[in-house]
Amino acid sequence: MENDAATLYCPNENCQAANPLTHKFCQRCSTPLPKNYLWAVVDSPSVGSPKEILADRYLILDKFLLLDTKPGFLSLTPELDNLQPLKAYLRLIPYRLHVPQVYGVLFVADGSSHREILLLEKPPLLVDDNIQQVRLGSELTTAWHDATSMRQLNWLWQIAHLWQPLVSEGVASSLLDSYVLRVEGSLVRLLELRFDSATSPELPQLGEFWQQLVSTAKPAIAEFVDRVSLALIQGEINSTDQLIGVLDRGLAGLGRSQTPTIQIITKTDTGPSRQRNEDACSPPSGTLVSKPPQPTALAIVCDGIGGHEGGNVASNLAIETIQQQVQQLTKVPYDHIDPAMLLNDLDKAVAMANDKISQRNDSENRQGRQRMGTTLVMALPVAHEMYITHVGDSRAYWITRHGCYQVTLDDDVASREVRLGYAIYREAVQQSAAGSLVQALGMGSSTSLHPTSGRFMLDEDAVFLLTSDGLSDFDRVEEYWETEILPILAGEANIATVADRLVEIANTKNGHDNVTVALVHYQVQYWEPEITIQAVIPQSYSAKTVDLASRGTDATVLGSPNHKTQVIPDTEPAKTRQFPLQWIVPLIFVLAAGFLGLFVKQLRGTSPIFSNPLQTQNPGIEATPTPPRSLANVSPGWVIKTNNDIFLGNNQSLPRGTFLEVIEKKSNPNPTSGSFLVSMRVCTNKSTQTPANTNNPAVTTLVTPNSKPLPATVLLNSSQLNRFGVVLQSDAPNPCRTVTQPPVTKPSDTSPT
Repeated sequence: MENDAATLYCPNENCQAANPLTHKFCQRCSTPLPKNYLWAVVDSPSVGSPKEILADRYLILDKFLLLDTKPGFLSLTPELDNLQPLKAYLRLIPYRLHVPQVYGVLFVADGSSHREILLLEKPPLLVDDNIQQVRLGSELTTAWHDATSMRQLNWLWQIAHLWQPLVSEGVASSLLDSYVLRVEGSLVRLLELRFDSATSPELPQLGEFWQQLVSTAKPAIAEFVDRVSLALIQGEINSTDQLIGVLDRGLAGLGRSQTPTIQIITKTDTGPSRQRNEDACSPPSGTLVSKPPQPTALAIVCDGIGGHEGGNVASNLAIETIQQQVQQLTKVPYDHIDPAMLLNDLDKAVAMANDKISQRNDSENRQGRQRMGTTLVMALPVAHEMYITHVGDSRAYWITRHGCYQVTLDDDVASREVRLGYAIYREAVQQSAAGSLVQALGMGSSTSLHPTSGRFMLDEDAVFLLTSDGLSDFDRVEEYWETEILPILAGEANIATVADRLVEIANTKNGHDNVTVALVHYQVQYWEPEITIQAVIPQSYSAKTVDLASRGTDATVLGSPNHKTQVIPDTEPAKTRQFPLQWIVPLIFVLAAGFLGLFVKQLRGTSPIFSNPLQTQNPGIEATPTPPRSLANVSPGWVIKTNNDIFLGNNQSLPRGTFLEVIEKKSNPNPTSGSFLVSMRVCTNKSTQTPANTNNPAVTTLVTPNSKPLPATVLLNSSQLNRFGVVLQSDAPNPCRTVTQPPVTKPSDTSPT
């Protein structure tokens, strides 16, 4: 219970009036009064007695729960080099949706000694303003049995995404500690970080923790959770990519029991102090889009940079380009979308917009500070997910009945300093040039551009706010979300009226810039499925999760000092480029035709397909050029070794390390599943084996975990080969034949696909 006698001081430096804790606005100047609840990390039973004031500002609410009564003042922080545990919190700032961030360090005298108390901001709390009560959010293990099956899997999915980042910082034990593993609505939120011992936990330990949840899992997913946790324990799932893939498929199955309704409204305004509006948005300002009936719902906000008719050109060009690209992406049925590939394609759409703006700059001979550019943030709802992509300092906020969460991290100097572990964010934003951008669209080649894309599972009603810094500056969203945006979720306000109100707040409370907002109202109808979701454990998973923390560090200022935004180029190496989804099917046919032509040419040519490896040792004989063996020109007699497990269906699989001899290659009657079929004889493998032919011990029948043997001959399509196979060179030893001569040593010219 909060102390009614305590006071909350106005953060306005020109006011600083004392107010009762029950007030939301300063009674003298009407400035919003933020309530910064803090979690104290200290090695003692408590930080003090309730209602006690620490350091003349921190009101103790409970053992480790504090309220900062002077939120307008910075907390004292020592040199970070002397507090290494802080570094993990700072470097994990891209995951602050789940990981608390450092508010400051409090030094308290305790007799002749001093205690260092680490203060963490925005802990997982349940706040009831009506009765002035604050309590910790529930432990996941406690809230688990009351959650829907969709939310239960959503929580596990979030933990799977957090596992590798926390392992890299030596704090993965946090995800195995039921006390710090809390939930706030649909979000998994950590109370604090638990540092690993000498040996970091591994995925089998995560499986053991999840196994405890099976008995109270909802009937639709109990078997699924049991299967996944056992697969983790037994090492059948040995990577987070593989785990996320399994959970994605489970959530997709549950998603069929969830019907979303989406509305989008945008609003842009020049503002009271600017002559030209350099912002742009999609849909056009004032347009209301509903899905259904519209097939696609996409919201984009851009904040132009450059002035002199440059910023508005860049922002509108970005909108136009991305709209065209995303329309192509959304033509792919949801069931055929790989989430990791869609994230990659969104990044590519942004890269294309960047290059168009950059080329426009080059054609107009714009250099340095004269180059035009734009920030960008966009939201694409797809089934039960929301995809968010951003570059620059335009932001996305996720508002639910439980809170307001900033889901993007500004690409600016302050955020970079925190990400590198150099400063606490509250202090970093006070430094000069803290708001200077490290990247924006149009400032250079897309090879040096690194958009951040992420996706969020939605199992409850929510509003996503996209906004330029005309509104987000000075924490206006944090101050007004509860009074202005939350009523949308309660059905007390429509999004068009709210959009107008947010623009009004930006112009009256800030007023220094153009302002653009987009509101995405996502409503959910969900019912528990009657079917049981099955867990399909692939033997390998090729998709990669997005590393939200990946950013370069070296930079120099390019922006004009008299412009609101300075842009600092990022020097991180370019990302690997992949093909967009809409090009995949045509590409398969093109490659298949090319492979077929190459094969026919080899059959008709005078040169043998294979040359004698010993021929090059005779200087009197000119060696015949030999095309390297690859899956593109696979031929009877070749041997393929699997470098990953291949799942064949019907609970049968080929373990990694299996040797397969090609018997026949033929065209595929079903071109959608591969360009050709290959019939192969199973030779030996390094996994469990059972002789299938006593006359030829090299021929084996592979035994799967459920002891159902595979046939000695299998039929694979080219898609399976291209994903998992490695062709052995003609001189490589293999168990499908007897080697009579030692192979000639040479560098391998094949590599895993």
